[in-house]
Amino acid sequence: MERSKLVAIITGAISIILAIAYLILVQLLDYRDMKPAPISQFDQTPAIISVFWQVDKITEA
Repeated sequence: MERSKLVAIITGAISIILAIAYLILVQLLDYRDMKPAPISQFDQTPAIISVFWQVDKITEA
């Protein structure tokens, strides 16, 4: 019984350490200066229209 109690305490301590490390990591990543992606590099045409155009082109040939 003593060994299982020791294993439970060690496992709980490791779990708490990992949880605290995770919270610190999330806080550090949250403080980064995030810039939005430039809109000019995105294609303004919806992908669904281009897919239908390609399907029509294949069926006409």
